[in-house]
Amino acid sequence: MVALAILRVEKLKSFSNVGSSEKHTARLQDTPNADPTKKNIRLIGELDDLPLSEIVKAKIATSTKHKPRKDAVLCSDIFLSASPEYFRPHDPSLAGEWDNNRMLDFANASKNWLLENYGDKCVRAELHLDEVTPHIHAYIIPINDKTKQLSHKAMFGGDGKQASIKLSKLQDSYAAALAPLGIERGVKGSKATHTKVKKYYQAVNSEPLSLELERFAPQPSETAQQLYERIKADKAIQDINHQLADRRLLLEQLRAAEQKANASEKLRQQLEQRVGELEDEKIVWNQQAEQLRDLPLEDVAWQLGLDRDHKQPEKWRGQGNNMNINGSKFYDFHPSEERGGGGAIDLVMHVNQCNYRQAIAWLYDGFGERGLQRAVIAQAQKIATEIAQFEPRPQFVPPAPDNQQWHKVENYLTQKRELLPSFIQAVHEQGLIYADEQQNAVFLMRNLDGETTGAFLRGTQGEDNSFKGYAKRTKRTDGWFHLKLGGEPNGEIEKVVLCKSPIEAMSFATLEMEVQQGIPKTRTMYMAVDSHKSLPVEFLQTVPVVEVAYDNDDLGNETARMIMEQLHHDHAMRVKPKGKDWNDTLCAWRKYQKQQRRDQQPGQGLEF
Repeated sequence: MVALAILRVEKLKSFSNVGSSEKHTARLQDTPNADPTKKNIRLIGELDDLPLSEIVKAKIATSTKHKPRKDAVLCSDIFLSASPEYFRPHDPSLAGEWDNNRMLDFANASKNWLLENYGDKCVRAELHLDEVTPHIHAYIIPINDKTKQLSHKAMFGGDGKQASIKLSKLQDSYAAALAPLGIERGVKGSKATHTKVKKYYQAVNSEPLSLELERFAPQPSETAQQLYERIKADKAIQDINHQLADRRLLLEQLRAAEQKANASEKLRQQLEQRVGELEDEKIVWNQQAEQLRDLPLEDVAWQLGLDRDHKQPEKWRGQGNNMNINGSKFYDFHPSEERGGGGAIDLVMHVNQCNYRQAIAWLYDGFGERGLQRAVIAQAQKIATEIAQFEPRPQFVPPAPDNQQWHKVENYLTQKRELLPSFIQAVHEQGLIYADEQQNAVFLMRNLDGETTGAFLRGTQGEDNSFKGYAKRTKRTDGWFHLKLGGEPNGEIEKVVLCKSPIEAMSFATLEMEVQQGIPKTRTMYMAVDSHKSLPVEFLQTVPVVEVAYDNDDLGNETARMIMEQLHHDHAMRVKPKGKDWNDTLCAWRKYQKQQRRDQQPGQGLEF
């Protein structure tokens, strides 16, 4: 069962009430239900302090400007605890026991909450460990900082609804302070009540059940085992055992029912809150949708001085116009006009025989700023739609190849980047890599059907050329640099390796071929995807294995995380290079191979 936070507030209206409360909380009087072998802890205040009533008097005298009213609350007693499930999760029914670490966490969190909320107004706090469940009594002087007067009402609320609201907010605050410990707030508005301390002690001290104990006194020559068997067989004892068993079952059923009721009520409150949020969102969406709709042409026509024909509601006449209005379209059938248009601005220009600027000024005067915005947005949408329908789509044109620059680009890829010459030549012959006139390495990007949609450029001229980017009009979300190796040429893709760039994808492929001493046995696609925004999600979710192979740094880890979240793919796995990236790892591998070859040369290490 979920552990719940418990907070109650009681008023102490006289110094005699304060003294009586102290007698109980400081154990200055006999407390029947308290275990004298267990020691309580004073969390706030000193053990050798003055009596509590004297401390309260001194605090009131130094912190208030006026003498307390006769009916004023002099001190407020806040009771703080948590349900037994928190203190003894293994068995909440074991009264008087607790997990010590959990108890200390609770005490520290509660003390911090008291100090943060009440500061020096909290003059004492006692942690009771000698009763059924650990709990705290904290004494607060309810001083209003603004008026410098005692006011329990201002701090905790008066009576009725105001008190319920303030107490509910206080319980919210305390539950939030205990939330890191796994303690939750109880159901808001719950009708559950607690037993007053006085009534509880009356019950504890009431007349116990008489069992005619003299019947169970040992008989002459009766052994302990015989006495035990006689007591166990006694009908009264058996009846009590059965009643206790029934009571335990009922308590368990009651706890389960309470847990279900609490969960249902919390769910209802959450749903109620969500409904309110959705209602607010609906209002915002309606306002935004209204802003995107044009002004109703009927309203504009009326403002322009036209009148509706009651026999033909779509007809509007006036000022020499014989207009038909249908939604956002209009047509003027007057012999001298016989033309139509669409939208509020067009209608104003037509009826008033004015230009665009004059129509804007008229709409602003007649419909205000919001009305004008609606008309302008609608016309902009109309114009944009017409342009999109008739304007030719921009087409990607690959950079022109420059064969004279190819050997320089090839040297960069094979010598500086350590990629396999035969691999580079094969990809070049497929037309996927070439050089442009600026000596850039051009990596063509294609969609999954093989159509070219863009190109990624990597500068190779000079020692420290860091230029890289996309060719103009590249569609980053419609295509990728990718190549396939292994398996059957027309077989299904069984694995996809995602890398940040074309060189990274080719470095990963080179390392796999070197380690496996040949091309992969399964059909594998190596794909360059530099962002989760351009991920071909639908395709990747059909592939059995996806390796997310990005750099071994914070940016690479974050990119990999976002991609794996987007895929929701059970077979997507993070693969990290040993170096910073895969090309760095490849270059280190090449260096190691060269060193190995030098070490294995005949005569290595001989002195002449």
